[in-house]
Amino acid sequence: MTPMTFDVQVEVQLRPGVADPQGSTIERAIPNLGFDGVSKVRVGKSIRFQVQADTEDAALNEVNQLCERFLTNPVIEDATISIQAA
Repeated sequence: MTPMTFDVQVEVQLRPGVADPQGSTIERAIPNLGFDGVSKVRVGKSIRFQVQADTEDAALNEVNQLCERFLTNPVIEDATISIQAA
């Protein structure tokens, strides 16, 4: 079977209850810029890449392992994975 290429997007966010100092700093600064009504600011990261695998399930499994071992801190972060054939 010829491997397929998949486009992957991983959105990483701090888990609820984990302090987010970047989000707090942004939230405090927003009113000074003239914007009102913004609250609960949380900062995360988005990681995009391609992966080759025989099936979408195999690609998803590989990305899950990559998240657990390298892309996230599973103690304090959650990842949302989007994957589609390229």
